[in-house]
Amino acid sequence: MDKASVLRLQCGPFGLTVGERTLIMGIVNVTPDSFSDGGLFFDRADAIAHGEALAAAGADIIDVGGESSRPFSEPVPAQEEIERVGPVIEELARRLSIPISIDTYKAQVAKHAIRAGASIVNDIGALRLDADMANFVAEAGVAVVLMHMKGTPKAMQVDPYYEDVVGEVEGFLADTLARAEQAGIDRTRVIVDPGIGFGKTVTHNLLLIKHLSRLQALGVPILIGASRKSFITKILGSGDERREVGTQAAIAVAALHGAHIVRVHDVEQTKHTLKIVDALKNAAPSNEPWSS
Repeated sequence: MDKASVLRLQCGPFGLTVGERTLIMGIVNVTPDSFSDGGLFFDRADAIAHGEALAAAGADIIDVGGESSRPFSEPVPAQEEIERVGPVIEELARRLSIPISIDTYKAQVAKHAIRAGASIVNDIGALRLDADMANFVAEAGVAVVLMHMKGTPKAMQVDPYYEDVVGEVEGFLADTLARAEQAGIDRTRVIVDPGIGFGKTVTHNLLLIKHLSRLQALGVPILIGASRKSFITKILGSGDERREVGTQAAIAVAALHGAHIVRVHDVEQTKHTLKIVDALKNAAPSNEPWSS
């Protein structure tokens, strides 16, 4: 069991303490084709209502995305992405008092989302896919998620290979963190994500979760996005119930190995899972509030 280090994360005007308990990032996909819930919240009103429901269920962060990053997916033009996410973020920012994240690798989309009220850029490209992204994040003073991905969503699952997946992902994130700092992005505004399902086989994903504690040496919050990923159904078989059970198992193990934030579809179930996990991590002989 690897208790997460306690760190301070600055997301624009929001200051979060991470590590005392595992934080939850709730997913709002404003897309017609996401692998898990594509189309369910493509309608603007439905997306806004879903974001509010996730916050009410206990989400600490709401992550809004307008382009699917499922394997073999096609990119969406920036303007179309802006039209999908902009009004949703603007309305959620008006209604909620928690940070909102924009799931994009495009600086143009990130700029619009930050103006609309987002305070985190969740970049699957780790500042590599758009030359303007690093400078924008530095100047905007917002937080950024730097994720490992081998290749691009369209080709990332075509025979991914590593000699040492944990070591290579750790090295990639260390290098990316250094580049972010060189661009003027303070460590207190950086989150790292090993990129479960992004250019990895089932075994690669399992090893990254199993050895997640190695990423604590980077000294920044660790985010895990294992929710409803295909490695779960490859182990358990298809079906919504199996996929959700597998998701909660993966979340529990990740949190036990030091994840600070988990990105999920089902916030309510995850909150119950993490209440047990965090109680286990923080258990001490004199800490027994449930015994009475």
